[in-house]
Amino acid sequence: MNPIITATGLAMIIQLSVAPVFLLAGIAGFLNVMSGRLGRIVDRARVVEQREASLRDTSQQAAYHRELVVLWRRINIINWAIALCTTSGLLVCILIVSLFVGGFWELNIGGLIVGLFVLALVVLIMALMFFLKEVQLAKRVLRMGREVIVEAASSKEHS
Repeated sequence: MNPIITATGLAMIIQLSVAPVFLLAGIAGFLNVMSGRLGRIVDRARVVEQREASLRDTSQQAAYHRELVVLWRRINIINWAIALCTTSGLLVCILIVSLFVGGFWELNIGGLIVGLFVLALVVLIMALMFFLKEVQLAKRVLRMGREVIVEAASSKEHS
């Protein structure tokens, strides 16, 4: 450790340590989007549960139940995406601390830095893959809703 660190040296250490904060800001943006989606899914699940409970027609109840199953699957998937995205953010925070501490005390932790960075990005990639899967399921629910409307209209025409 260098007992006397200059202001310029300290500024360079801080500059190096703060660079990954931009990645952290991007991760925070993803978390914001995912938590918003989670809230909307939960709200929809509550509405569908109430409608299903009030219906007497078993075919309509079955359609609402199918949607509920998919909604709960979406909730589980988006929860995984949020957990992985949060883990990625935590890894970036550890990376930032490691960069600062390593630079300040002149530690040779290049391998740790590379490992943390790669691990943070791999976990972020996994989170984005879960997010993509949730979006695909949302599209499927839209198709299911359209099929229920068509079924209801055709049954009214036949009666």
